[in-house]
Amino acid sequence: MLVGVQTRSLRIPFKKALPRIAAMGAVAVELDARDELRPSQVTDTGLRQIRKWLNDHQLKVSAVSFRTRRGYDVAEDLERRVEATKEAMQLAFALGCSTVVNQVGRIAADETDNPNWQRLVDALSDLGRFGERTGAWLAMATGSEDGADMLKLIDALPTGSVKVNFDPGSLIINGFSASEAAAILGQHIVHVHARDAVRDLARGRGLEVALGRGSVDFPELMGVLEEHGYRGYFTVIREHSEHPLEEVGLAVQYLSNVH
Repeated sequence: MLVGVQTRSLRIPFKKALPRIAAMGAVAVELDARDELRPSQVTDTGLRQIRKWLNDHQLKVSAVSFRTRRGYDVAEDLERRVEATKEAMQLAFALGCSTVVNQVGRIAADETDNPNWQRLVDALSDLGRFGERTGAWLAMATGSEDGADMLKLIDALPTGSVKVNFDPGSLIINGFSASEAAAILGQHIVHVHARDAVRDLARGRGLEVALGRGSVDFPELMGVLEEHGYRGYFTVIREHSEHPLEEVGLAVQYLSNVH
């Protein structure tokens, strides 16, 4: 079990987060390329310093998060968004990581004569070609669509253009089945966000909860992923927590005990 922690989830400065994460027993971190480390501002000297901090705590980089304000289906500022994503991919590779995580945008239900669909396909194809040259790929985050719609998009792209970052909690929050999506997307999954959630039927929406307290059956999920040969990281993230250090630490322990 390769367990990572998203540094942003701890809500403390990046450098201070590393020893805390190592003490939890995690072996990797997911870095934020928007608020923590902006690719355009990271110099060669800065890269060497980051690598040293990671090595000091025997941590790898499981993924680099690069959240854009809009998806790749939106025309406004698309070229700049694609170029910024490429910079994040280059940063990831320089840190020994091959995965950049982002929401790709809305996947149209009907792609026929849909300019947004074609725009999304063209942008992801471009990023896929760049990934082949760079050695780091965009992994689209699950959540806003079900597994079948995501697979439809993957099948419309040149082979290997994009990967999948699997977030079971996000799927639950949006009313989808995590286990069904894992079965459908299994061969494309390169990184897992270990996050749990429940559906609040009274409010008609999903809520993030502590790992192991929600609807995600992690032993079942790990079994499905293992059938597809998954050997990657399970990176703990918490977007909403009053006690993130404590809860993330417990989540790392939970994952380490799941068989």
